[in-house]
Amino acid sequence: MDASLEKIADPMLAEMGKNLKEAMKMLEDSQRRTEEENGKKLVSGDIPGPLQGSGQDMVSILQLVQNLMHGDEDEEPQSPRIQNIGEQGHMALLGHSLGAYISTLDKEKLRKLTTRILSDTTLWLCRIFRYENGCAYFHEEEREGLAKICRLAIHSRYEDFVVDGFNVLYNKKPVIYLSAAARPGLGQYLCNQLGLPFPCLCRVPCNTMFGSQHQMDVAFLEKLIKDDVERGRLPLLLVANAGTAAVGHTDKIGRLKELCEQYGIWLHVEGVNLATLALGYVSSSVLAATKCDSMTMTPGPWLGLPAVPAVTLYKHDDPALTLVAGLTSNKPADKLRALPLWLSLQYLGLDGIVERIKHACQLSQRLQESLKKVNYIKILVEDELSSPVVVFRFFQELPGSDPVFKAVPAPNMTPSAVGRERHSCDALNRWLGEQLKQLVPASGLTVMDLEADGTCVRFSPLMTAAVLGTRGEDVDQLVACIQSKLPVLSCTLQLREEFKQEVEGTAGLLYVDDPNWPGIGVVRYEHANDDKSTLKSDPEGEKIHAGLLKKLNELESDLTFKIGPEYKSMKSCLYVGMASDDIDVAELVETIAATAREIEENSRLLENMTEVVRKGIQEAQVELQKANEERLLEEGVLRQIPVVGSVLNWFSPVQALQKGRTFNLTAGCLESTEPIYVYKAQGAGVTPPPTPSGTRTKQRLPGQKPFKRSLRGSDALSETSSVSHIEDLEKVEHLSGGPEQMTLEASSTEGHPGAPSPRHADQTEALKKGALRPEVDHPQVGKPGSTDLKLSL
Repeated sequence: MDASLEKIADPMLAEMGKNLKEAMKMLEDSQRRTEEENGKKLVSGDIPGPLQGSGQDMVSILQLVQNLMHGDEDEEPQSPRIQNIGEQGHMALLGHSLGAYISTLDKEKLRKLTTRILSDTTLWLCRIFRYENGCAYFHEEEREGLAKICRLAIHSRYEDFVVDGFNVLYNKKPVIYLSAAARPGLGQYLCNQLGLPFPCLCRVPCNTMFGSQHQMDVAFLEKLIKDDVERGRLPLLLVANAGTAAVGHTDKIGRLKELCEQYGIWLHVEGVNLATLALGYVSSSVLAATKCDSMTMTPGPWLGLPAVPAVTLYKHDDPALTLVAGLTSNKPADKLRALPLWLSLQYLGLDGIVERIKHACQLSQRLQESLKKVNYIKILVEDELSSPVVVFRFFQELPGSDPVFKAVPAPNMTPSAVGRERHSCDALNRWLGEQLKQLVPASGLTVMDLEADGTCVRFSPLMTAAVLGTRGEDVDQLVACIQSKLPVLSCTLQLREEFKQEVEGTAGLLYVDDPNWPGIGVVRYEHANDDKSTLKSDPEGEKIHAGLLKKLNELESDLTFKIGPEYKSMKSCLYVGMASDDIDVAELVETIAATAREIEENSRLLENMTEVVRKGIQEAQVELQKANEERLLEEGVLRQIPVVGSVLNWFSPVQALQKGRTFNLTAGCLESTEPIYVYKAQGAGVTPPPTPSGTRTKQRLPGQKPFKRSLRGSDALSETSSVSHIEDLEKVEHLSGGPEQMTLEASSTEGHPGAPSPRHADQTEALKKGALRPEVDHPQVGKPGSTDLKLSL
């Protein structure tokens, strides 16, 4: 232990560990002595810390559990837990603890109690959900009930399966029919649990010509069954949906039941719409599920009950087969699975159960009615009165073009254009769903991808409302948030094509087609050294795009800009986000191109200037060396000796002129400082010319942000005010070089270098009155329009 403590780098932790060891040693000294005498002592280093000694108290253990659940205090605070457990949830959690306690009773009492709990729960569920004379199987895994039902169907249809096993199945292969709209992975799970090959699964397509695109095609199913019978296969089981996992559509269960009775197929139904069987009014399509052979329900999410098992209700008269299939068990622990649900159902009562399911359905109807009044929102729903699931998506047709969100593309559109348009629409709906989830977390929205319709947003209150505590006010807030986001979606959609055309028509910019980006578009600046033939990383381009991103974010516009890799590429691109208002796309693209070009030129200027300065320094060193050699020849060797040189300079002073040099950064060469001294002696100041402005920036109204289109009402301003405003701007521009000009003139007056001349005083007074503009009275140094930077050596 001491050696391990020495390895700890933190001295505080090492000291705490040492103190803890000493304290434990003191507390357990007597017990350790006794155990050592009996030879039963284990080496303390072989046991984890919490198990050493006499154990932990309840408070310490619960504190440890709390830390594990909510994380350490040093970590970032997690989002608050919005799950509403409530008292009914506490009853369900209490059932797990009571189950462990009840299991300690003697066998006879345990048998009677578990039988009563199982029979009561089964009877209540069958009566509530209108499934008469049914049995119940409680299971933790939601798909486990269907796997047990498949075993029961195999044992029922294959009489010799218990004896011959796989040989019976091999001679006459069973077929399990699943809808194309079934939950993902269900067929693979069944094959793995039953030990069947994948060809035993038959995927039934949904309606394609008419009806719902998520309902099973009954006519096609009948054709598949006839083909399997002709091939010597055995149609075994059909899984129908009363509310598909994606959009909540219900199959034509009545017709499916007739077809199953005709061919002796077991009919199993599952789905969220089965919860509506507890209501007073039930649609005929869902009510037909009460005549099926089995159904799987999930009362936990429906009623907001945590850790409550799923239930599979079935009808079968042979208890021996149900025992072999695993649907019934003689173990008390299996029967006690119903205890949490037994307690919760009694706590809620029939009114509480119906009220929760009814409330969820009312939330769906409320959202449907509200979304009907919202433009550009399309609702995908089979039956408004029966389906408690609302699936919607953003939909808008641009004027003069094909619909943007067409399920069937236009005949003149190429496959690549259709795919690009589909991905762009999906990106906008995905952005909408994520925004709504953040703004209204109590709604329990999910974003999903449908094969036929694309990306949609789903509202399924039966699975989330009881858990999250969703109320009608949350639905109203959700609708308000949708309406607030529609202008952003519409504006962005309308500006996309214009942005693409502007970028393609601007030199130096390349439009990047990234359909997964929900913003206006993606653009890349092509610099001079950009290798267009390769997709390798481009350090120079990354540097330019990083500077471009910084410059654009400094403009404080309503647009958001991001930088990232191009789709399937390593090169950097600029991502332009959503547009909340009418944006001047031409100005935006021009600003991007000009800013990127300026960053590239500044980068090259800095590189060139670095090389010029390096060469200039080398040349300056050579000039200084020559100057020292010339001074040595003029003065002589004797003057360089310290004592002798002082005496000679005292008798015969040297009249040498001071020669200076300046380094012109613009010209990249050394120049003499003599003209500077001459100008200073003559009082001729040098004033750098004003920096020319290349293209005049767009005139904006006060408070107008960049890239905003000018309002038409601004054209109604009076002509006089506009002209006077421009004259004021020009006057400020002309006055920008005035103070420096006046300072140089003041410093060149005779007799008093620091005092202003009478002429200068008159000019200053005239400038204050606005009657006189400063003029350049002296010649400029360097080229017109350039700035001479000089470095004195």
